[in-house]
Amino acid sequence: MNEKNTTNHDAAVLAKALPFMQRYTGKTVVIKYGGHAMGNPELGQAFARDIALLKQAGVNPVVVHGGGPQIARMLEKLGIKSKFEGGLRVTDRETMEIVEMVLAGSINKQIVAMINRDGEWAIGLSGKDGNMVFAKKAKKSVSDPDSNIERILDLGFVGEPDEIDTTLLDTLAHSELIPVIAPVAPGRDGNTYNINADVFAGAIASALNAKRLLFLTDVPGVLDKQGNLVEKLSVKKALDLMEDETISDGMIPKVQTCLEAIEKGVEGVVIVNGRVAHAVLIELFTDYGAGTLIEK
Repeated sequence: MNEKNTTNHDAAVLAKALPFMQRYTGKTVVIKYGGHAMGNPELGQAFARDIALLKQAGVNPVVVHGGGPQIARMLEKLGIKSKFEGGLRVTDRETMEIVEMVLAGSINKQIVAMINRDGEWAIGLSGKDGNMVFAKKAKKSVSDPDSNIERILDLGFVGEPDEIDTTLLDTLAHSELIPVIAPVAPGRDGNTYNINADVFAGAIASALNAKRLLFLTDVPGVLDKQGNLVEKLSVKKALDLMEDETISDGMIPKVQTCLEAIEKGVEGVVIVNGRVAHAVLIELFTDYGAGTLIEK
């Protein structure tokens, strides 16, 4: 491609992207970062570049990250054996110390460093900073398959968001800083709780009335019964697909989190294919997107 053709191509790309960029200028976009993208250096760097470009385009990106595999590896390395209840890991006090060290420490700072390498100023936070999030102990129950009696599980220091104060995030929105948040928060009881990153991101997006909430996952998005990507869903259609079990297994809690966020004020939630390089930019700044968009 000669120089003139290259210039024309670049201009055409910008012309197509400009209306989408204008749609998100000055708006908040919350991105939950995890899955395959987090474990792949090339995808991780593409993600960091996307976040830097969002800030440069006048968007207010807020990153929430997970880290389950990294926590499991550290527990194994330290010889700490996990106890499970109903298939869910119990987070005792010793485990919680490791969880906080990995999430709010090593993982958080790695993401911050990646974004900073692309010329922006990211800052690592957790729910503890600025009294951003207070958690309460999560209540989980399982039903006995034989008796059908529900049993309440004690998962230790596993929590869910209870109170959110956006003062710190509102201040950062008007600065050059990009918040990168680990899903760890204190409780009013003085304990520290580990919160599911999807749930944490949904709560943050709802509190900020975000324009978009993006979940980077290891799948293309919601698939129909033939395995084809469903590009757009209304809330009603999403509920119907859960009812007929098209949406099943691990996708159910993710979609439920999407619906709760929409109910609480988020304009649209997208389950994004994190295995695609620059998936965030493709989703926000093109007309074909990179996942399943759920809107009211």
